[in-house]
Amino acid sequence: MKVDVFSLKKQYEDIKDEVKRPIEKVMLSGGFILGEDVGLFEQEFSDYCGVEYGVGVNSGTDALFLACLACGIGKGDEVITMPYTYIATALGISMTGASPVFVDIDEKTYNIDPSKIEKTITKKTKAILPVHLYGHPADMDPIMEIAKKHKLKVIEDCAQAHGALYKNKKVGNFGDASCFSFYPTKNLGAFGDGGMVLTGSQEIKERALLFRDYGRRGRYEHVLKGYNSRLDTLQAAILRVKLRHLDRWNDARRKNAELYTKLFNEKKADMVLPYEANYARHVYHLYAVRVKNRKGIMEDLAEKGVRTLIHYPIPIHMQEAYKDLGYKKGDFPISEKCCEEILTLPMYPELPEEDIRYVVDSLTDLL
Repeated sequence: MKVDVFSLKKQYEDIKDEVKRPIEKVMLSGGFILGEDVGLFEQEFSDYCGVEYGVGVNSGTDALFLACLACGIGKGDEVITMPYTYIATALGISMTGASPVFVDIDEKTYNIDPSKIEKTITKKTKAILPVHLYGHPADMDPIMEIAKKHKLKVIEDCAQAHGALYKNKKVGNFGDASCFSFYPTKNLGAFGDGGMVLTGSQEIKERALLFRDYGRRGRYEHVLKGYNSRLDTLQAAILRVKLRHLDRWNDARRKNAELYTKLFNEKKADMVLPYEANYARHVYHLYAVRVKNRKGIMEDLAEKGVRTLIHYPIPIHMQEAYKDLGYKKGDFPISEKCCEEILTLPMYPELPEEDIRYVVDSLTDLL
């Protein structure tokens, strides 16, 4: 057998008739930049998440960057986040001139550990940027309490958690702003790049709108130094169609995850399985396990036709790009441990049950 980590072909086959007409409509209209579908998708996605405003941008990275700018973060400021995440989380902070300050993660959820945040706060701290990693919500209540106490902004990184719930409320609802990616492999993915900033603040929304479009208020009236970071109309039209299927796809991901977990438990597999806290509804952007001898296991699985990935092999504080921050190996032991053990198994809504059973059998035979 051959089992890939993800596949977009089946999803496209399921919706291709639905997306043909919106794509053709955009092509015939010629409104490729900030066309009608962009505003419609902004409203529909913000309504889906339960947040008042949405600002479509060209990527999840720019969503983080522009959200930070819109929240007033800039040169000399500090933003607290975690080192166990994709580097875009930190880059969104750095691009403003601010510095990321890292806090280690909770070993069960892989999200920022709220109990370790407060001791890192300084006079330069302006915000906390939690990540809802792998589709599991961060523990937002204590984070919001700390932010309120210290008068800090909160910006949620929801790039992997479209539709995830924290205490029955969708992620993206808690911070001053929240950031989503529509990279093709995300739970809600475009046919290219895309992102969005959500916020309940009209001021933050207006600033994000300016920053994404050259800082202009009129066609040739520019009130600040902005950027070219606009969600393409074509992608917005496609995402409008795909949004209607998101809950069904997330339910399928959860069903696949439940089967993985059931089978691994039945086999008493010697590995750490994904965890779902009692406050959370995990949407399993990734099904990540932790194993010993990861390299050998990946090679043996590849021989059996099972493709796996590592998210993420190097924590951000140990990346060469961030050596200027002065962190060293051992500063964040839980993040470093997870980076050495984590293994991402095949996961997508259309993943066949027989493939899941084959992956489980193949992996447990190697433990």
